Amino acid sequence: MRKIRREKQDLCYDNRIDLKMLTSHELFGFMSPTLANEIITFTFENEKPAYRATLNAVAESRHVRPVFLERQPKPQRHATMASSLAKPTLEVAASNLIRTWLIKKHKSMLVDFLNALDIKNEEGVVDDLPKSMDDAKLKTAVDGLLDKYPPEAVAVYLNAFNDMNEANWPNLKSLLETDSRLQLGAHV
Repeated sequence: MRKIRREKQDLCYDNRIDLKMLTSHELFGFMSPTLANEIITFTFENEKPAYRATLNAVAESRHVRPVFLERQPKPQRHATMASSLAKPTLEVAASNLIRTWLIKKHKSMLVDFLNALDIKNEEGVVDDLPKSMDDAKLKTAVDGLLDKYPPEAVAVYLNAFNDMNEANWPNLKSLLETDSRLQLGAHV
């Protein structure tokens, strides 16, 4: 009886892991420093409130005042922010930063992907996602993104898409794990 219960626990645990995608803080941990800096710099230049909120969250997590970070040279400050955003305690800040960057800078990528999948959207925003997606259609949509956009940005988007939208398409997870073009940090 004990052995059967243990096998069921292992099976449940394995199924839970099987559907898990990278969270936003994990994305910051795996992406190249160049892309992390691009995301933070874009937010600094174009979305001051989001940048300020992220800076405040990083300062709080490091137990310093925001002015301490503000006085650092921008490259050093952004490197500090990127390394801090890779920690689980800053998941919300990392998620907001990635979401802002995707919606403001890469809206066309979001729209292209959803249109290629024949998913009704309004400028990249979707009300309801299908529970599953056809393998061929998904592969064609991903290939289209990779032909048009930087591979690492596509990888961040697809990981975020599956994590933030509760879609959890197993075939997208498999594609992210097996397609070498979608490996984070590989395209510096």
